This record gives sequence, C-alpha cells and structure tokens, in this order.
Amino acid sequence: MTLAANIMVALVALLHVYFLVLEMFLWDKPRGRRVFGTTPEFAAASKSLAANQGLYNGFLAAGLIWGSFAGDPVKIFFLACVIVAGAFGAATVNLKILWVQALPAAIALALVLTS
Repeated sequence: MTLAANIMVALVALLHVYFLVLEMFLWDKPRGRRVFGTTPEFAAASKSLAANQGLYNGFLAAGLIWGSFAGDPVKIFFLACVIVAGAFGAATVNLKILWVQALPAAIALALVLTS
C-alpha cells in the first residue's frame, strides 16, 4: 500500500507541475486557452493573475515532492492543501476542478493514511 500511496502522491505532484506550466507559460497560448476555455482577450487581461495561480500550484507540487522525502506528515499537509484548494475552486470557478484536482489528492491522502 505504501508504494501505491507514493505513486499517487507523485502523480498529484506532477499534475500540479502541469498546472504550473499551463498557468504560467501557456495561459495565453492556444493550448492554455483551449484547456481553460478562455478567449484571447480574457487570457491577455488575466495573464498575471494566472501566473500567480501557477506559482501557487508549483508550491503545492514542491511540497508534495518534499513530502516524498520528509514523510507522511508533510504529504498529509500538502494533500489536504490541494483538497481544500480544489474544493474552493470547484465552488467558485468550475465543478470540474473537484474531479481534476481534489479527487486525485483525496485518493492519495486515503492511501497515505492507510499505509
């Protein structure tokens, strides 16, 4: 079970690295606009806000990677942060965030807690 938990934590970390890239570097590019369903005008106007959000996702990824070396308490803390961020995003932006961000973190957290 520990191997499955570590793999799932790593996958959640990789997801957040992907979110960082999308939000910091691809936000106003065709791929970023397609993923987030934005217009060129909106993407240009909100580029700095998206970059800030991407940086936060990078911190979540860094915390999860750190947790892979530091142990379960660090993993649990950062997975809980991801779940809260995903739930808030789902409530305020788009329900899809619950499934893309919070659900994988919740699965990883359940695996960490049971290993």
